Amino acid sequence: MFEQISEKFDGIFRRLSGQARISDQNISDAVREVRRALLEGDVNYAVARNFTEEVQKKAIGKDVVKSLNPGQVFVKIVYDELVEVLGATTSELELTEQIPNVIMITGLQGSGKTTFAAKLASYLKSKGRYPLLVACDVHRPAAIDQLETLGNQISVPVYLDRGASAVDIAGSSIEYARKNARDIAIIDTAGRLHVDEEMMREAESVRAALNPNQILFVVDSMTGQDAVNTAQEFNRRLNFHGVVLTKLDGDARGGAAMSVRSVVQKPIKFVSLGEKLDQLEVFHPDRMASRILGMGDVVTLVEKVQEQVNEKQAAKLEQRLRRNEFTLEDFRDQLVQIKKMGSLKDVLSMIPGVSGAVRNAAVDDKALMRIEAMINSMTNEERNAPHVIDGRRRKRIAAGSGTTVQDINRLLKQFSEMQRMFKTLSKGRFGKAALANAAFSIPHTKL
Repeated sequence: MFEQISEKFDGIFRRLSGQARISDQNISDAVREVRRALLEGDVNYAVARNFTEEVQKKAIGKDVVKSLNPGQVFVKIVYDELVEVLGATTSELELTEQIPNVIMITGLQGSGKTTFAAKLASYLKSKGRYPLLVACDVHRPAAIDQLETLGNQISVPVYLDRGASAVDIAGSSIEYARKNARDIAIIDTAGRLHVDEEMMREAESVRAALNPNQILFVVDSMTGQDAVNTAQEFNRRLNFHGVVLTKLDGDARGGAAMSVRSVVQKPIKFVSLGEKLDQLEVFHPDRMASRILGMGDVVTLVEKVQEQVNEKQAAKLEQRLRRNEFTLEDFRDQLVQIKKMGSLKDVLSMIPGVSGAVRNAAVDDKALMRIEAMINSMTNEERNAPHVIDGRRRKRIAAGSGTTVQDINRLLKQFSEMQRMFKTLSKGRFGKAALANAAFSIPHTKL
């Protein structure tokens, strides 16, 4: 996400480093490059101009702090301004004691509204709420079927009434929610390929009938500057409460996403990073600014780890590592946990100092699947005692996992190296944190 802008910023900061002082001239040059980077990254012209004017005003005349170079000072100034542009503070969903709370999802067709509605339901369900999905997109073929399928995947009921109007469905869904103890109704509305009067009138009618607690505007991060124009029109007609950015895991330049918040002055509530229904994040401006500048995002990474790691299992794994009993079965379990955290490239990009290195690297998530397939093709004996895997067994494992004998050899060699590392750690030369970090790093090993 925001890769083009990140690359440009990285080059600007490198050129500033090593200079003894921030001068009017080098700041002017850097600011000019920042403006160009933002415009090439699809940031709205007015937003880019205001951003760079603020950066220049704050940067000129600043002395270099001892032990810091001009590049680092400039990074801090740009970071602070990015946080401000992205919203300054985290904006959570504002829910009340009303039964049900009503959340209306709006946006153009193809922006990812229906998938987001299901992701939001899954997210709220994980927080102890009882959501209901409401199928009010009565125009797009198979929209109702899609929502029904997604609802089944996350075990959330879907209210639908084929043949009824969107307004009637929305109205009757509220009574259904009350009768079935559903405390949040998520209304999936219709979209078009572009803004038109019929769509806007229907959305306004649904809004008038429900008086939603929250109206969320979903924007495809890959739509460019048109996203800004669409957001302005939806905001004018519906006065929505927040923005949702989808497809940030794609090839989006990202600038339009930054522009939407600045232009409509509404907070970004969520970001959607993939097709899986658990790949939804609350938007944190400071964390996103860190990612854009290649500084990583340790807080989000820790939260993802905590979501996936069972404390009892982690303690058990630590003891196995200390006793040098780590097996291929443990290795596979670690892979499964990493896969649940999302794209491997996204996970690595959250680690400070690594994010820039992986930006253009070919990080293959399928490699994890191949490793898992190889281990799954082994018997219990082979997973727990890899030394018994002879040439005949290697051929069988390779055939069963769709890999080659060379792949099996690499896996076993690297696993043997891991075991030697853990044996060294278990002798007490390193603490508990070292063992935990080593265990977490296992799935990152390149095969």
